[in-house]
Amino acid sequence: MCINDIRGQALTGATADTALLYSNAVHQFAIFAGDPVSAAEGLIQQQPGLVMGHALKAWLYLLGSAPAAVPAARQTIEAAKTLPMNRGERGHLAALDHLAAGRLHDASRVIEDVAIENPRDLLALIAGHQLDYFTGNARMLRDRVARALPAWSPGTPGRHSVLAMYAFGLEENGQYAAAERHGRQAILEEPRDGWARHAVAHVLEMEGRHDEGIAFMREDLQSWTIDSFIAVHNWWHLALYHLELGQIDEVLELVDGPITNMAEPQMLELVDASAMLWRLHLRGVELGGRWRRLTERYQAMWAPGAYAFNDLHAIMAFVGAGRRDLIQATLEAQAFVALSASDNAVFSQEVGYPLMKAFAAFGVGNYAETISLIRPVRAIAARFGGSNAQRDVIDLTLIEAALRSGDRDLAQALAAERIAAKHESPLAKLFARRASGTQCAKCGSSTCGGAPH
Repeated sequence: MCINDIRGQALTGATADTALLYSNAVHQFAIFAGDPVSAAEGLIQQQPGLVMGHALKAWLYLLGSAPAAVPAARQTIEAAKTLPMNRGERGHLAALDHLAAGRLHDASRVIEDVAIENPRDLLALIAGHQLDYFTGNARMLRDRVARALPAWSPGTPGRHSVLAMYAFGLEENGQYAAAERHGRQAILEEPRDGWARHAVAHVLEMEGRHDEGIAFMREDLQSWTIDSFIAVHNWWHLALYHLELGQIDEVLELVDGPITNMAEPQMLELVDASAMLWRLHLRGVELGGRWRRLTERYQAMWAPGAYAFNDLHAIMAFVGAGRRDLIQATLEAQAFVALSASDNAVFSQEVGYPLMKAFAAFGVGNYAETISLIRPVRAIAARFGGSNAQRDVIDLTLIEAALRSGDRDLAQALAAERIAAKHESPLAKLFARRASGTQCAKCGSSTCGGAPH
């Protein structure tokens, strides 16, 4: 007898009980809450022949982007290969094989076909969506999900997750009104859906609706902060609003609280901490021992060369902590990355390595070099992953380098560019005043040129 999950996906090796447990585990992944890794491991123990239990565990391990997880994921994949499986399950394992070998684009294409054949395979959609995020493929962030939407009629279990993914894809393509509409509908259907909350937060950030963003994030804290493994990233979005408004005390409160006060942080959470501290660093905020503590956390769980986007954020922490040894080791590791057959070799060569060198140059006050390294790659930076909001740190660093180098023409051009994109942005207006020489962000002077002091 064929056993299906609650969305109609055939599950080889399942019982009625384990099919329900699998459906619940995927739901946890879909809303970024609970402990789907433990749920997957429990499934494997209870029903070793359930192929999708193994697949779920491997996806969770590999999409976490922590290098130490790869060997365990490989073991899980190899164990699953010995089991009977259907066509869709075979596709999951083929995609996982590619991902474990660092072939993100191949993994994305294979899991794309799985979802085309079975548009209600929620795990295939989530995995593909995350791969699109890692590879910076904005069109597929939207269109992979758009293809599947007709199969998700109201009332289908997990529809909120599909709406949330579609909302984020729309936002990354600048379709903000539709993105907000779908994201808010997803929240109505499942208030605990952290990815839906995240998608709407992006819209409010990109449209410069910062006060509204603060209210939106604070209106129902329990729904997205309790037992959520995307909570830190959503706290980061709240901090972005406060930072844009110049509310530094509020930002530091969030940094010292939920953004960095994690007993066992995941890689994304270290990236969030680096990204926020660097933005504060650009604003001239004294950060004390925060950089050192963050660097220690990187050293405990991170190794260079796995994913250039993460390596750049590690460089930020090492610059802040004054760890030239770790900066150099990270840069040198990129030479070995270039020799590999992984997609990360391209991510690093085209975007990551120049940016790592640029941020390192900024750290020692070589602003002219920072500018020369960032300008050729800023337009193609999506190729190494992340979101529009995350990659904004590249433009912020370029603008600050132009201001500090005394290159007024470039600073004015970049400030005008930012005003055009975010004409109500207090930060954009501040850049414009500084570029025109009418105000320094640090001391209020019109004569210092924004130099460090």
